[in-house]
Amino acid sequence: MPLPLRLGVNIDHVATVRNARGGAVPDPVRAALLAIEAGADGITAHLREDRRHVRDDDMARIKAAISKPLNFEMAATEQMLDIALKIKPHAVCLVPEKRTERTTEGGLDVVGQLAYLRPFADEFGRANVRVSLFIEPALEAIDAAKEIGAPVVELHTGAWCDAIAHGETDRAKQEFERLRAAAAHAAACGIECHAGHGLDFETARTISALPQIVELNIGHFLVGEAIFVGLDNAIRTMRQAMNEGRAQAV
Repeated sequence: MPLPLRLGVNIDHVATVRNARGGAVPDPVRAALLAIEAGADGITAHLREDRRHVRDDDMARIKAAISKPLNFEMAATEQMLDIALKIKPHAVCLVPEKRTERTTEGGLDVVGQLAYLRPFADEFGRANVRVSLFIEPALEAIDAAKEIGAPVVELHTGAWCDAIAHGETDRAKQEFERLRAAAAHAAACGIECHAGHGLDFETARTISALPQIVELNIGHFLVGEAIFVGLDNAIRTMRQAMNEGRAQAV
């Protein structure tokens, strides 16, 4: 039987809307609580260096308010390490970060940064905070994650979703095969496998059929869909899509 599949809801872009006008609304903490009520298994939020959406006080308030795990996305910097250790989330996901990017553009260079990333994994391990590495679906990246001692990887699904959005059928097939192979390799290495970036109802349904993947982290699409149908409906529809895909897992 496939492992249960969790949904982590990223509430970053609720904060983006708030910051566009200033003030206190819409409140990402309220969004986190609504997401859990609608069926989210956890909340994800990315505290960026430039604080373009979620802010330090948001992370602390979310951690204090929710009953489900908080997944703290962050760049591997000393400043973020200190903040995360004070907040003590359930998990941290180390991601690459550039000020010029609109959103995360790819996975960590785990192979090239192995010596740099290892102390972060060690520090969080000592603090009993689970470490996830946001990586490209590449076997060598998974091997490097294992060497670092990270118990979790999150596969970057952006290239696959982008190929589908642009009608590039052959590239989409190639990218999905990379995801399939990476998920299987992670499981064989004893590493828990998550996935996310750019997922919508259809792509979430498809990738949910990969039995080694145990968590999807989805944010921008759900916040956008919530404008039209409400956050509750968007999350419940996403859960249904994931359940339908999981039913196909072998």
